[in-house]
Amino acid sequence: MSGIPLGVLDLVPVPSGSTAADALRHSIDLARRTESFGYVRYWFAEHHLNPGVAGTSPAVVIALTASATSTIRLGSGAVQLGHRTALSTVEEFGLVDALHPGRLDLGLGRSAGRPPRHTDGPARPPGTGPAGPVTPVVDGYAPNGLRIPPRFSFEHLLGHPRVALQQRLLNLPGARPQDYAEQVDDVLALLRGDYRSPEGVEAHAVPGEGADVQVWILGSSGGVSAETAGRNGLRFAANYHVSPATVLEAAEGYRAAFKPSAELDRPYLTVSADVVVAEDDATARELATGYAPWVRSIRTAEGAVPYPTPAEARALPWSEADTELVADRVDTRFVGSARTVADHLERLQEATGADELLITTITHDHADRVRSYRLLAEEWRRR
Repeated sequence: MSGIPLGVLDLVPVPSGSTAADALRHSIDLARRTESFGYVRYWFAEHHLNPGVAGTSPAVVIALTASATSTIRLGSGAVQLGHRTALSTVEEFGLVDALHPGRLDLGLGRSAGRPPRHTDGPARPPGTGPAGPVTPVVDGYAPNGLRIPPRFSFEHLLGHPRVALQQRLLNLPGARPQDYAEQVDDVLALLRGDYRSPEGVEAHAVPGEGADVQVWILGSSGGVSAETAGRNGLRFAANYHVSPATVLEAAEGYRAAFKPSAELDRPYLTVSADVVVAEDDATARELATGYAPWVRSIRTAEGAVPYPTPAEARALPWSEADTELVADRVDTRFVGSARTVADHLERLQEATGADELLITTITHDHADRVRSYRLLAEEWRRR
């Protein structure tokens, strides 16, 4: 599978007992290491009000990392357009591109302190998307054995005080959110240099206009994000690690909407996966122990807690309701030896037809995270 490139998606996790400064230094070091391991791109996610995540501003972390690396592409996974403007986004990435031209991926996402909505209307039965049937799923598995769990509902977070607080802190009072598809159109026009207001007034983003960046859309379903990426002939990233239930719908919705562009003559897809690799399956499972309580903290709107050690995770209270809350994420995390995990990744690539795979790995100790990426890269090259 060496023909399928691997990339990195980094949340800049803060392990328990450490600081945000430690997390940032570790992420920059990991970017240097994965560059030497052969990973083709390194993306930073954007999250807010999470004690266990230091990745609040992709553009800032990209700028810091660009000076410490030389060849690996750096990008956002993703910039949250729901609480910023097209102009501020283009100018930020234009600034970095001015000093590090030709290395940036501008990944655009929709979320802005709101629970994700994986459908743009009533819930659809498994195995269907906006345009009708997709790859069949039987008893929770795609035909090649890829686990496709039931859809997770975020309805319990609607109206949650912490969600409302995040919206209030991220958005100016009285600001009207722009339609996402229109906002993406504005980003593209500002990058091209042909932006015109409805009144016909020109605007030129300097730096930013003419920047040599790849624009990506990130999405969790076959809805607006996939359609926007396809309509504009852009690259698309489908989130198996966030919403495994809808990854097939997202991939097929994007392809159904795709129209060739000046940049792409066919769809181009990367798919994300949560991964932990160690020398053997048992060691990997031990390193992954903290994942379930970490996901629970996110899905209860507590905000991602500092990532616990295996011992700390085992000491936390746990209920059947907690198990159910995180089951889809835990069941679809690829944990084991390099061979075990690579087998899972091959199934993910085969089921989605991905052109690339985007790997996110969180462990408490930095050395374990570096080793995980190294072992996976070595196994992947052998295939």
